[in-house]
Amino acid sequence: MTETPAAGLLAPHAPAPGDAYVGDPAVRAEWDRRYADRQQLWSGRPNGALVAEVAGLTPGRALDVGCGEGADAVWLARGGWDVTALEVSGVALERAAGHARDAGAAVRWVHAGLAEAALPPGSFDLVSAQYPALLRTPDAAAERALLAAVAPGGVLLLVHHAGMENQPAREGDVDPADYVWPSMVAELLDGAWDVELDEQRPRIAPDGGAGAHHTADVVLRARRLS
Repeated sequence: MTETPAAGLLAPHAPAPGDAYVGDPAVRAEWDRRYADRQQLWSGRPNGALVAEVAGLTPGRALDVGCGEGADAVWLARGGWDVTALEVSGVALERAAGHARDAGAAVRWVHAGLAEAALPPGSFDLVSAQYPALLRTPDAAAERALLAAVAPGGVLLLVHHAGMENQPAREGDVDPADYVWPSMVAELLDGAWDVELDEQRPRIAPDGGAGAHHTADVVLRARRLS
């Protein structure tokens, strides 16, 4: 069977041209602005929860959702994973591709929103979403796209900042009610899934980078049975 390629799919190491993007242009513009405002937005090191939870897994096909500047994707690739990394910001993907080149790591880059990416269903042994900014929709499109990407026997690892979903919107800041949180994904898990972990715990935070002030994580790890 021939798989349909993901929308916005780029060759390993390729930078992300603006016209390859598939998704909401306003979302891309917002995240491009955030990345362009700083020479480096994140720490440049892989997220601690990812490192801890992937330690016992056999490398296979991995999807990094919201890959940012590429630290997680590069770390996975250097650990033997066949990595596809998805991101809405072309600015971030340019940086991520550069980091991958410097590290000698092969990564497939997808310049798209998760719901719009048309990823082949059931294709990834690991779907990692570390603090993703996934917009909430009435049809739960992002949540369902996360679940659909996981292959039978594969693992969904979703990590987010604890307590954020219940915070009120602050003037000039994002409204937590607009975004997908782990509890919303957990609600969709049925008998086809084994929830291996669903807990709050202290964050293993890389030094520096945006978000370093968050000290606790919610970690959801679920294995697809069928």
